[in-house]
Amino acid sequence: MANSKDDSTDSVQFFEGVEKLLEIWFTSNSSINRKQGDLRQIPQWKWQSLLKIVRCEIISICHTEHVDAYVLREQKIKFVNIFLCDRCFLRYCCQVFNTRLLQIILQIIQLISLFQNVFYSRKNYKKPELQISPHQAFEEEVALLDTFFPAGEAYCLGSVDSDCWYLYTLNREKSVDEPSEPDQTLEILMTHLDPEVMALFTRDVCSSADEATQKSGIDKLIPNMIIDDFLFEPCGYSMNGISKNGNYMTIHITPEPEFSYVSFESNIPETSYEEIIRRVLNTFKPKKFVVTIFANKESIAASCPRDLEQTDYLKCSGDWLRTDVQYCRFKNYDLTCAFYSRFPS
Repeated sequence: MANSKDDSTDSVQFFEGVEKLLEIWFTSNSSINRKQGDLRQIPQWKWQSLLKIVRCEIISICHTEHVDAYVLREQKIKFVNIFLCDRCFLRYCCQVFNTRLLQIILQIIQLISLFQNVFYSRKNYKKPELQISPHQAFEEEVALLDTFFPAGEAYCLGSVDSDCWYLYTLNREKSVDEPSEPDQTLEILMTHLDPEVMALFTRDVCSSADEATQKSGIDKLIPNMIIDDFLFEPCGYSMNGISKNGNYMTIHITPEPEFSYVSFESNIPETSYEEIIRRVLNTFKPKKFVVTIFANKESIAASCPRDLEQTDYLKCSGDWLRTDVQYCRFKNYDLTCAFYSRFPS
């Protein structure tokens, strides 16, 4: 977390809302029983005892048959989110990489699993100079990731002089005998949000996370999610949502009007994400946002990256024009990253 006095006359304490997202896919060590790679086999007591080494505690756990969602609290950091699922997948969302914590997580998991793929991504920072090393420059982050994951490849999508989105991945070829499973991810990263909406995520307006979730309409974005939400003091919001079939959504909100930021992400499979994108935009009313869609050919969302590439205009509670777009074809995934601004501004 990066804090400083803002340049504005009212000297608001600055907070960088942009998260670091690390997603790691594993495959079982066993050639006979792939389920031996299920990360949820690792007992909770083992997680708790090792997390104490880095002064990190589990503050909430949410379970379904297919996925466990953890919220951890670290010193000086509001949240760390971890998703574990029976498809050998870990999703680690934080605001500062705790290198020792990452080492411990990987050591635990490697007892039963092997690396399959890695995705690290984030939006550009509003004030990169306030970040703790190695987060001031993407090149430094890549150097750190290379110490954990061999043969990684780094990408920057969008303009380095404006808004952009960074990605690090192994981009490896899938082996012939490796099982093919559908996979897809929708991410919407929003800035310059409606102040009235953002006020809901302060203790002055809502007394609980549940109240903020319902008043904002977050509970209606994707129906039938089991929601685990948090409203911080004096402001800020974080939620995990998981479904019975193993899908998730997660939202993090920095509501201060001087540097408001909201991130939304879900792996729910859809043939079109247009309706979900509209719901999210209608809920938070940003002036600017970035959309990324990942999908592999096994997913029902396989055509969605190309569909987004063709979407130059969005109309719902406001009008947004696309200002930039990039389409990438990786060895196992297609990706589109699109940037939009409200019109008229």
